[in-house]
Amino acid sequence: MAKPNYLIDMDGVLISGQVLIPGADRFIERLREKGLKFLVLTNNPMNTPGDLAHRLQGMGLKIAKEEIFTSAMATARFLQTQKPGGKAFVIGESGLQVALHEVGFIQTEVDPDYIVLGETFTYNFERITRAIRLVAAGARFIATNPDVTGPTDAGIVPACGAMAALIERATGRAPFFVGKPNPFMIRAALNWLGVHSENTTMIGDRMDTDIIAGIQSGLGTILVLSGVTSRDQLASFPYQPQRIVTSVADIEK
Repeated sequence: MAKPNYLIDMDGVLISGQVLIPGADRFIERLREKGLKFLVLTNNPMNTPGDLAHRLQGMGLKIAKEEIFTSAMATARFLQTQKPGGKAFVIGESGLQVALHEVGFIQTEVDPDYIVLGETFTYNFERITRAIRLVAAGARFIATNPDVTGPTDAGIVPACGAMAALIERATGRAPFFVGKPNPFMIRAALNWLGVHSENTTMIGDRMDTDIIAGIQSGLGTILVLSGVTSRDQLASFPYQPQRIVTSVADIEK
């Protein structure tokens, strides 16, 4: 029997804000001891894998940058398959900019093929206006992830999906979201890890992104109750995870 592989959501599964979820470090250690392949998946496109690895290591998780896959990386790979060496007007932080640079995309405001919207610490009204005008003029509209809010220690903040809705409302043109629950991100992550869907399980805390993405991609699914989804909410979804656990501490014991 083939060894299991894991795609593991980050926020709400391994960490909560700046706090390690109890037992997450031991879970990762158990995967290594058993020689199991895994990849940490995040819809947050702001940070590079190196930055995220440094953050996780500082919280006690021994995870290398090669073991992290972001929606920015998935977006860059999608665009590379669509138009190698293309041009993009980018709204986002270093995680998105570096990912696009690594696949050879030119970042410019002049006649871009794509508008690529990610997430940023400070949305600039002038750049949003520029994006609206470029989309209205015919540039293709790509967004890294559909999340409308993101968590911070001070409370929620607007995320990519919320800003994408503004641009869509102004232009009448909907974006193509690359991140979860789009199966493209799952397939890109499987390719990055070098594994197959039939031997891989998606671990997540969100039914509407993690679990549905796993189901649509043919993966096993485990819902952890350490994030945004409670057991009481499960009845409202027409699909269900294969397994429900309190946290990752209960997996691979």
